Formats: sequence, structure tokens, C-alpha cells
Amino acid sequence: MSSHTSETSLPENLSEKTDVVRDPEHGLSRDDASAKKEVDDTLPDPFAVTTLSPEENPKNLSGLRKWAIVITICSGALCATCASSMAAFAEAGVSHDLHVGKEVSILGITLFVLGLGLGPLLVGPLSEVHGRNIIYRTSYGLFFAFSWAVAFPPHIAVYLIFRFLTGFCSAAFLSVAGGSVSDLYENDKLATPMAVFTISPFIGPVIGPVAAGFISENTDWRWIFRVIIIWTFLQFILLLALVPETFAPVLLKKKAQKLRKETGDSRYACPLDRRDRTMMQAMMISCYVPFTFPIIFGQVHHFSQEFVGLSFIGLGIGMLGGLSLQPFVNRHMHKLAAQNGGVHPPPEARLIPAMFGGVMIPLSLYWLAFTTYPQVHWIAPIIASVPFGTGIFLCFTSVFTYTVVAYRPIAASAMAANTFVRTSFAAVFPLFAGQMYDRLGTVGATALLAGLTTLFAPLPFIFYRIGARLRAKSRFTHA
Repeated sequence: MSSHTSETSLPENLSEKTDVVRDPEHGLSRDDASAKKEVDDTLPDPFAVTTLSPEENPKNLSGLRKWAIVITICSGALCATCASSMAAFAEAGVSHDLHVGKEVSILGITLFVLGLGLGPLLVGPLSEVHGRNIIYRTSYGLFFAFSWAVAFPPHIAVYLIFRFLTGFCSAAFLSVAGGSVSDLYENDKLATPMAVFTISPFIGPVIGPVAAGFISENTDWRWIFRVIIIWTFLQFILLLALVPETFAPVLLKKKAQKLRKETGDSRYACPLDRRDRTMMQAMMISCYVPFTFPIIFGQVHHFSQEFVGLSFIGLGIGMLGGLSLQPFVNRHMHKLAAQNGGVHPPPEARLIPAMFGGVMIPLSLYWLAFTTYPQVHWIAPIIASVPFGTGIFLCFTSVFTYTVVAYRPIAASAMAANTFVRTSFAAVFPLFAGQMYDRLGTVGATALLAGLTTLFAPLPFIFYRIGARLRAKSRFTHA
């Protein structure tokens, strides 16, 4: 790239004008100067840093390196949601040792999930200005530091405040991680890594209770949070060792800074250097926790804490089953592209798995509801949870991939908005779940949830039909 501005020759007809006033500064007539500006505006800026070389482009990393990055950030998301669900098994200990009622101890889960919902509204836009890496390292470093106050709280106020802060800090992996996956892969290669990312936070409410059940049954409740401290420390080391910066605009910014330093020419600039959107504007743009199973298996079937945790295995099997369907989804996407002359199908094609998942979720919940009677063998509701896990996985991997493909320029902010909406309900659900199941019973309460999901089941079909029209009206969608 040249370090000086190239001369722009004027159109020949401009040199023939002799009856106009000359511009004393440039030696051109006013008409000449205006025409020259129009010509300059159509030429590429020689100081604009807008492309990465093949070796600088994260999409050209080796497949093994990409998967190392994906697995690392996915394990970060898994850790965050495990930290949420594991706390359900610390309720009794928190209530006893910190001298509060059950409703107050439940706030530890509510505030953590609230932090998970609010955090992305800040870290999503920040990642699109300062990059993914600094967000990961800062947020996980704070997650590790604040977890000590949760594991060793002197009183309930400290416990609750730092539960919120740890949720807020760990939220980066529920929004920014989706942006990182989109940084690494083109659309035709995006579905499988996005599916792995999707399952990582949702498998947390399966693994977390299994681990926490054994910990709480055999040792002090504080060890639940000590295990989280150990996990976050190891996760932080992996982030430092394996995850580079992947956000192209920030890589371009670093490239422009390097050129300015090497050449001494301050005119080199990247799009982020010329960004006119404020952080507040970016934040405005971006603007099923484990309770049901302990009630069904703990109170109805009288499982111990260890086995209440193990009751989540059916849900995990269902999610893994959904992940095993990904090759069929990929094959269908390639078939649609071939039928379209090799052109990628529209983003709405990514919603097809959600159509199946949207039907499976209410059906499995109805199945679960009517097999929760004490006289029905406990294996029946566990089997019912398998298609529920599959449906959840299909819905969310479909929605996540659709969001990233349709809103790729602001993928992290779009995922932040998605996370905020999703976790808003998850934050308040623990506050009324117990009372709902006490009043309606396991059958009535679970059937109520099934009815609500039935109302939402048509949404993937609706967006499949009208999504293109909605995107056409948005200035934030990917062309």
C-alpha cells in the first residue's frame, strides 16, 4: 500500500472550461474543484485499511486450530450455565448457614441468571469495538475473582451481590461466543460449529445438577462454588493459551495502527477508526432452569439429591441426539444451495430444524406432565425428557444460526439481544416455580408449560414465511 496520496487526473472536459472563476487555493475553478471532488469520491482511498491478507484472516486458520478455539469458548459457556444450575443444590445450605428463608436463597439463582441476561447488552457491543479476546479475558478473570466471594460469603448480602456479578461477567460466552464462531467460518461451514456452540450452554443444566447432586450429598455446599472456582481458573488459562483475536474489524484496526507506526503517516485508517456510532447506540441496538425435575423426582419419586441430579441425563441424551442430526441438516442446506445454482439459501432456511423442534417441545411436555403421577414408573418422565432435549436443541441451534447469518455484521449484538430475552424469563421463573407446582401439582403445572410452548410452536413457520420481508426493512441485516 502506498504511503502517499496518488494524483487524480481530471476529466478532459474540465480542462476546456475557461470562463469560470479560479479557486486560488488549488488553482482550479469552483466547477473544476467540485468535479474533482466527485471523481475523488468514486476512487478507492489509498489509506483505507479494509482487507486482511490470507494469513491474517481468521477464516483461513487450520481446521484443527478453529476447533480448538470453538471448544474452548464453548467450555466457557458450559461453565457459565453450570454455575447457574449447580446453585440450585446449594439452596438448603445457604438458607441454613446464612440464616435466611428459602425464597431469599433462591434469589442467588435469579440474580445470576439476571446477570447472564444483562451482561450481553454491554459486552456484545463492546466486543464489536474492542474485539472478542479482551472481552473474554476480562470477563472470565472477573468471573474467577468474584466467585471467591460466592464460595466464602460472610453474610447473605455478599452472596447475592456477587452471584449477580458472576452471572454478569460470565455472560460473554452466551453472546460474544456466537460472534466468534461466525468470525471463523463462512456461511456454508457455519452450521456444525454453531450447533456445538448451541449445545454447550444448554447441556450445562444437565451436567451441573449431576455434579452438584453428588457434591451436596457428600460434602459442604460451599464446595459447589469451590469447584466452579477451579473450573474458571483452568478456563482462563485455556483462553490465554488457545484463543486469538478473531474479529476482523479489530484486526484491521491493529493493522492500521501498525502501518501508521511503520510509515509515520497518520492517514492510514480502518472502518472502526471512522465509526460514527456511539457505544450507547450500539447497546440500544443489542437491546429453563433446573426446578421442575427436583420437584418431580425429589418430591414425587423421593429421589436423593444424587439421583435427582442423574434424572437430567434424559435431557442430555436428547440434546446429544439433536446434535447427531446436524449432518442431515448440513446435507439439506447443501441440497438447497445446489438447487439454487450454488448460491447460499436465504437465512430463513436455517429455521427448518426449529419447525421440528417447536412441535417436539410441547408434545414432550404433555408426555412429561401425564407421567408424573407417583404410580407411574420414574423411567417414563425421564424418557419423556429425551425428545424435549432434542426439541430444545433444534430450536436454539436453528435460531442462533439464523441470527448470525442474517445479522453477521453485528452478530454479537444480535446474540446479546437474543440472550437477554431468553434469560429474562429464566431469571424470574425460579421465583414462582415452586408456588406454581404447589398450587397446580406436577401434572397441572407441567401441562401449563406445555400449553404455553404450544402457543409459540408456530413461530418458526411464521418467520420462515415472512422473515425475508422483515429483513428487507432492517438496516442491520446482512445483504
